[in-house]
Amino acid sequence: MDSNIIFQIIILIFSVIIHEVSHGAMALAFGDKTAQYEGRLTLNPVKHIDWFGSIILPLLLYISNTGFMIGWAKPVPYNPYNLKNAKVGEPTVAFAGPLSNIIVAVIFGLIIRFVLVLNPSLISLVTVFSYVVIINISLAIFNLVPIPPLDGSKILFSIFPNRFAFSETWARYGIFIIILLLTFISRIISPIIFWLFTLITGLN
Repeated sequence: MDSNIIFQIIILIFSVIIHEVSHGAMALAFGDKTAQYEGRLTLNPVKHIDWFGSIILPLLLYISNTGFMIGWAKPVPYNPYNLKNAKVGEPTVAFAGPLSNIIVAVIFGLIIRFVLVLNPSLISLVTVFSYVVIINISLAIFNLVPIPPLDGSKILFSIFPNRFAFSETWARYGIFIIILLLTFISRIISPIIFWLFTLITGLN
């Protein structure tokens, strides 16, 4: 197997772990200790890896030459009824995951800019950090799509009075919509991903 794809999958795994832990940490900040009790507030990959979402899907995307990489880890559980302020807490918990990926992308994008200014010859380091940036941007953008069970749907459904019933109804069909979306995702999402990559890193 190409060492390049192995390296990218490792970056993806830790990126989705950060994403999920951020959900749990934000839920804890709002008073729900479910993730903490289940031992999910950890960066230990064993606690988070989903074999299809973390490994098989990224491999399929790489083989099909889609130009981007996405995936997921096991969802970190939380109980919305335990949140101190569910109206604010639910969308905030949902947004914490994509926000963590955006923060990671910006940090490594700034590092790339400083490296290129201080020592342009360190192109191999820039390549490594570029993977981190583009994978995290991809995760953030993909997860903000308002289709269950993605985070964007939880943010959207949180504004409806009967949000639990509404979300549950759509969740039945969400996985099929996501599969359909993946078929056309390079056409829909890739331009946004690469525009943000250029904006953050200054690279084409």
